[in-house]
Amino acid sequence: MELKIDGLEVKYGSHKALDGVSFTVGEGEVVGVVGPNGSGKSTLIRCIAQIHKPSHGTVLLNGRDALKMEPGEIARVIGYVPQNFHYLFFSTVMETVMLGRKPHIKWRVTPHDLAIVQQSLEAMNIRHLADKFMDQLSGGEKQKVYIARALAQEPELFLFDEPTSNLDLKHQIDVLEITRSLTRTGKKSMIVALHDLNLAVTYCDKILVLTRGKIYAAGKPEEILTPQTIKDVYGVDVFIVESAYGRHILPIKAKA
Repeated sequence: MELKIDGLEVKYGSHKALDGVSFTVGEGEVVGVVGPNGSGKSTLIRCIAQIHKPSHGTVLLNGRDALKMEPGEIARVIGYVPQNFHYLFFSTVMETVMLGRKPHIKWRVTPHDLAIVQQSLEAMNIRHLADKFMDQLSGGEKQKVYIARALAQEPELFLFDEPTSNLDLKHQIDVLEITRSLTRTGKKSMIVALHDLNLAVTYCDKILVLTRGKIYAAGKPEEILTPQTIKDVYGVDVFIVESAYGRHILPIKAKA
């Protein structure tokens, strides 16, 4: 999958939620989108998913204009997991993940569909929850179910909006390890909005730093997430530590 965003602009009244955003995502690439609250991260992801229509600019999926693609085709190409999700109280985990196969099912559920659902449950380590109802799950378990549903779509592009927000530390690492591995080995692409800069540094090939709807910086994490950039965008002084385990960003204090 190759994604090309060119001059993307989204307006809410007179307010520009996105202003001239352009970037590309290549096959097997994991791109992290970071920035303070209200910087446009969720709006960007929703635009790519065709939930919001841009007032200007283009979204090209393998060279095709996404605005001209049918919803069913978009659903086969893009697996989207929002920050906040709605679920049916009386649906089971198995039924919820099976909904990810909807774009592929023609007449009935096939053994292949069932196998893909089982693989998705196993990938997220939630097969033991298959028969549980969604309202019996914790917030973190629900999050993993919706990621499994996206995996079951077998998309070419994953769009994750704060996928680790309801997860404890171990499960944050599990989710990002699993999704990054699937992206690289399956020759897919992934865009993930994150608040945790250390997770972004560790798991992303490229970083987009958004502020006030614009790209402040874009590139490799070690080149982009510098103390000066973080201070300019977040208003926080940080200290960066290099170790045998990687690069770590330590906040010192907020700017007065």
